[in-house]
Amino acid sequence: MIEVQNLYFGYGEASCLFADFSFTVEKGEAWTVIGPSGCGKTTLLYLIAGLNKPTGGEIRINSEKITRPRPSTGLVLQDHGLLPWATVLDNTRLGLKIRKFYGPDGKHSPADMQMDEKKNKERIDYWLNWLGIGRLQNMYPAQLSRGQRQRAAIARTLVLEPDLLLMDEPFSALDAPIREELQKVMFQFHQQSKMTSLIVTHDIEEAVVLGEKILVLDNCCNRFPKIVPNDLSGAVGKRSDPDFIMKCSQIRELLAVCANSPPLKEH
Repeated sequence: MIEVQNLYFGYGEASCLFADFSFTVEKGEAWTVIGPSGCGKTTLLYLIAGLNKPTGGEIRINSEKITRPRPSTGLVLQDHGLLPWATVLDNTRLGLKIRKFYGPDGKHSPADMQMDEKKNKERIDYWLNWLGIGRLQNMYPAQLSRGQRQRAAIARTLVLEPDLLLMDEPFSALDAPIREELQKVMFQFHQQSKMTSLIVTHDIEEAVVLGEKILVLDNCCNRFPKIVPNDLSGAVGKRSDPDFIMKCSQIRELLAVCANSPPLKEH
């Protein structure tokens, strides 16, 4: 699904985040990405999303070289980015409007537009209800909790029916009980949809709960991917189990090594 081939990227001559960096994500896999602050986690996500361009190498999704954002990639950011003057319903519908799947676009007859409108409203209702905020669709972001706003942002992405879901620390600003609840929701979503996903996080437990494979990035210029297979994904209620604690310890030790790696310049 995702092929990162000989990737090079850095911010100016003084920094190098990735050099000859390669890895592959198979269709239907759920990955988490973790590493020290400033190691390139969000940058990697933006490169895969087509928001940043590699200085060398290439990224392919479904064999298509990425040169700009693709319509079938869904991106959920840490800052939910909801329009404060729009209701939950209108915020969820925003992507459909932008893509001209919703409302007039000059290409459909009134009958077609009416049919599309009905179909899209059904899709919106489905995801709002699935995420537990269907009753809130006429409320504004200021009237919602942080967790409810993040659910609305996720719904806005899922109504677009992406085949790849990228999430950048989507639950980091939430209190622990809400964060764990949404982790459970997203794991259930992956189990049902089998959608390929990549989630950036700084939380070790979250990386273990949500990632079938965990990519650990270095503090220095990343050349060789450190990929940890994880058979404990979805263990939301088993954080005190010995196996879960051991897996978290493994990631923590690897992170300590990565954090102590001196930054390198690419020549």
